[in-house]
Amino acid sequence: MLKKLLVVLSMAYAAASFAAVDVNKASAADLDGIKGIGPAMSTKILDERKTGNFKNWDDFIERVKGVGEGNAAKFSAEGLTIGGTAYKTAAAAPAAKPSKPAEKKAEEPKK
Repeated sequence: MLKKLLVVLSMAYAAASFAAVDVNKASAADLDGIKGIGPAMSTKILDERKTGNFKNWDDFIERVKGVGEGNAAKFSAEGLTIGGTAYKTAAAAPAAKPSKPAEKKAEEPKK
């Protein structure tokens, strides 16, 4: 019976550790639980959040010093969200179009 209880508790803990953390609602401890965010980064996030909630990931990246697209992607992969939304990387650029139209075959000389 005790073993079953321990298994259930450990599974509940594991599920909670993978739960999404919304940056606009998270405490310092919640933010510190995200891999890559330590006390210094969580302080920066909370200080910046005092001026207003983050609107989206671009707003978050712009306002929090030390967070770029790479860190945002890592934090999102670890469970950080903004308004319940995970970070989406920029769409791949469309394939380059040829700079010149295909050249027509040279006309054969008339006889």
